Amino acid sequence: MGSLGVNFGSPNEEMELEFDPSAFPPFKLSEIRAAIPKHCWVKNPWKSLSYVLRDIVIVFALISMAIFLDSWKFWPLYWVLQGTMFWAIFVLGHDCGHGSFSDSAFLNSVVGHILHSSILVPYHGWRISHKTHHSNHGNVEADESWVPMPEKLYKQLDFSTKFFRFKIPFPLLAYPLYLIRRGPGKKGSHFNPYSDLFQPNERKFVVTSTLCWTLMVALLFYLGNVVGSLQLLKLYGVPYMTFVMWLDFVTYLHHHGHENKLPWYRGKEWSYLRGGLTTVDRDYGIFNNIHHDIGTHVIHHLFPQIPHYHLIEATKAAKPVLGKYYREPKKSGPIPIHLIGNLVKSMKQDHYVSDNGEIVYYQTDPKLFNFSGKKDE
Repeated sequence: MGSLGVNFGSPNEEMELEFDPSAFPPFKLSEIRAAIPKHCWVKNPWKSLSYVLRDIVIVFALISMAIFLDSWKFWPLYWVLQGTMFWAIFVLGHDCGHGSFSDSAFLNSVVGHILHSSILVPYHGWRISHKTHHSNHGNVEADESWVPMPEKLYKQLDFSTKFFRFKIPFPLLAYPLYLIRRGPGKKGSHFNPYSDLFQPNERKFVVTSTLCWTLMVALLFYLGNVVGSLQLLKLYGVPYMTFVMWLDFVTYLHHHGHENKLPWYRGKEWSYLRGGLTTVDRDYGIFNNIHHDIGTHVIHHLFPQIPHYHLIEATKAAKPVLGKYYREPKKSGPIPIHLIGNLVKSMKQDHYVSDNGEIVYYQTDPKLFNFSGKKDE
């Protein structure tokens, strides 16, 4: 099946002779599932809640330290640490959205709304669009987040749009804009129940999440009046932006920036399994445990029902089945500095995919970073 597709902008021939990542896998999704121990599918709500408690205690401990010290020697460290904890809280809310937090839809919804609203994420709005992403991962036509632009659409963008999408650090600040208006070529908002993102039966959920988000914004305005806008900026605003950078950094690298280019699919060449196999695991050093092993991403994409605390074991069990389709992440030092290189390289090279073909690879716009400011002809 994979041999029927047309490769546009594919890796060099030598790499393809060694292993073609677009080749149809010789195993089924059910075979991967069977290799994963049964206990890895068990969701323990008390264990999940213990991670929530851990993260919340750390968040408030950091706030207390920052208020007590109130020193410019500590504030930069606080911003990094607290922003990282906001990101960890997002990941737990993300588990609620997948239903991997517990078997109780009510508990998932309550905890998800509390966690996500606290960091200005509309829980149901995001949950539904993220489900679309998982259901269509690797599909040029239907994927939802960080989806590649077809060449025709890409060339219709003005220079400034291209620049801000691909020039570091601007893409790392994109998440709030994505929530409001999604990406190029897509319409709708995560806050609007009548958005193209949602089905009519989902509108009531979106209204609930938008209301919770609004209440959090109102609380922040109130706190700003109590402690002062500058203090609120230091305690919440800067950590929030750090969290946004974490989110964009990690989610981008889950699907881009591998040393060898990975395929995207259209039409009959796409399948849930083939799309999931284009995701990438990453090692984040000391942050692996802090952000709940979200870098263990391939198995998560194929089986999002597995709780985060079983992902490492599930991945280890699945690797013999996956074979070369699993790309072992490069071992990180304590701080994953090496991933910055992957990000920068990908942003410079991965700009669009061909309008034609059912198996495509990212191509590069050589004019983008010549800073001419001229729109491509």
